[in-house]
Amino acid sequence: MKAGLDILLIEDNDALAANIADYLEARGHRMDFAIDGATGLATATVSHPDIILLDIALPKLNGLLLCEQLRSAASHYIPVLMLTARDTLDDKLAGFAAGADDYLVKPFALAELAARIDALSMRHRVGTRHCIQIGTLALDRQEQRASRCGTELRLSPILWSILLLLAESYPRPISRSELTKRLWGDDPPPSDALRSHIHLLRQALDKPYAGPMLETVHGVGFRLVADQ
Repeated sequence: MKAGLDILLIEDNDALAANIADYLEARGHRMDFAIDGATGLATATVSHPDIILLDIALPKLNGLLLCEQLRSAASHYIPVLMLTARDTLDDKLAGFAAGADDYLVKPFALAELAARIDALSMRHRVGTRHCIQIGTLALDRQEQRASRCGTELRLSPILWSILLLLAESYPRPISRSELTKRLWGDDPPPSDALRSHIHLLRQALDKPYAGPMLETVHGVGFRLVADQ
């Protein structure tokens, strides 16, 4: 699977955003940015980052309202770490009430920010099932194995990663761009490697069976559908 996390930083202080990005990218994370709340919300609901770093005092849409709307609009849960100069207990309670997972008061040490991101990424996995069942398809995250109708699928590491991403998003489709970003980050292969990998995944997942489970959503991307 991918190294590092896809992090969306919603912050209107350019200097602070640059410092945070330099530090986190050096640790292997991939950064995306928004400088106002409206753009940040739109980006979050389309790109589905692993974690959002969210300022409260934002133009167009403040961080509290953004977080509330994100919880209603996002197709799956995205951990939110609020970064703000507001340091009273009431401010913190308001952040948590809006849906934040953690709260870090400015100014802060970048090492503490990184530690909280690591903790949030692990906390979000609490309660996550090791096994995913979709129709006759079964995936075991711990063993990194998949089977259909009880027969193990022979998958390379990249095919396993694609299948797991599709299964974790089920029944939501994943766009080609999102798959590419999650598989290769900002350094995708020069050719259309995703097309070839999808073809190979279909051969392993669908060809031996009566009905296909990997479906192309035209104009969007790919998704899994449950068989009987």
